[in-house]
Amino acid sequence: MRLHTSSHFSTLRNDFHASFLEFVGTFVFLLLGLGGIQAAQSLSDPDTSAAMTENLPPMASDTQRYLYISTSMGFSLLVSAWLFFRITGGLFNPNVSLSLMLVGAIRPVRCAMYCIAQLVGAIAAAAVVRGLTGGRLRVNTTLGPRTSPAQGVFIEMFITAALVVSVLMLAAEKHQATPFAPIGIGLTLFSGHLFAVYYTGAAMNTARSFGPAVVTGFPDSHHWVYWLGPFLGSLLGSAFYGLLKHYRYWVLVVDEATDDQPKLAEDPTATFVDKSPRLSEQQCSRPRGPLSLQPTTMGSNTDGSDDGKTPCTEKASVGSSSLLAPNVAPALSEHGRGAAEINEEAGFAKGKESNRCPV
Repeated sequence: MRLHTSSHFSTLRNDFHASFLEFVGTFVFLLLGLGGIQAAQSLSDPDTSAAMTENLPPMASDTQRYLYISTSMGFSLLVSAWLFFRITGGLFNPNVSLSLMLVGAIRPVRCAMYCIAQLVGAIAAAAVVRGLTGGRLRVNTTLGPRTSPAQGVFIEMFITAALVVSVLMLAAEKHQATPFAPIGIGLTLFSGHLFAVYYTGAAMNTARSFGPAVVTGFPDSHHWVYWLGPFLGSLLGSAFYGLLKHYRYWVLVVDEATDDQPKLAEDPTATFVDKSPRLSEQQCSRPRGPLSLQPTTMGSNTDGSDDGKTPCTEKASVGSSSLLAPNVAPALSEHGRGAAEINEEAGFAKGKESNRCPV
């Protein structure tokens, strides 16, 4: 069998540009997140606090510090992912990149380039945080005093799997809530930190642990936990997502992510069927242009005459549920067919319009 390896490199230029922007996005995410962790750790350090001022505020308790860390990381991901969501996908995590490759959302070449960009971006962010805040860097992930390496691996595996599933279900799957995916993903990271920041530091991201470890010279002998645990989490999350797809999860709760249009069982990504009634041929004239979708009222011809028919206007509906498929729109001018017919063949919705003219 002949392998067509060139197809993997057909978009190498775009992959390089996307990887550079993914480096920028990862840098922004971890600059904000690690900066918040550095501030939280500094507030709980008596030496640092004593050097600040004579009128010291009370040092932060462990609970306050954990909430500070969790909020910093969760909100940093929410903001950064929303900024870069439409640019690179806003992954910022080699484990998420691996999962997207496993489910076929990105190609292996882009996955590899993303992982390198994310690791380098994490190193750059950790170095900048150290340079801006002064003193030693306090953002390394370490195991808790009563957490064994095996426990750390499984904790990281489960919380990373939760993050992966949130990305796959909220961002990779296209539905009405997709524009708000960064909120759900950021809250997932926040929740994972609330659970695991005491036990493992809650990496959920190999790059997040790798960057500070490089800058500080790998002070922890258990750094491998933050490679193995998130890697297993990527596999677990991807396997669970594949299981959901295998059993066609979208037929379990019908129309959960739609308006009031029934969703096709063959398409989990918000494909709709138009059930609106049509006018008969005697009531509707032939469309006058390739973008005829909506009928006008009786007697509303441009010349003011009433021919007893309902002529179709040459305006395409652009409502939230009647958008044309991107690969269908260019065919309109070539074939001269009505957009309603083309949209119906593509499986797209026509909104709530009624009494449309047949084309």
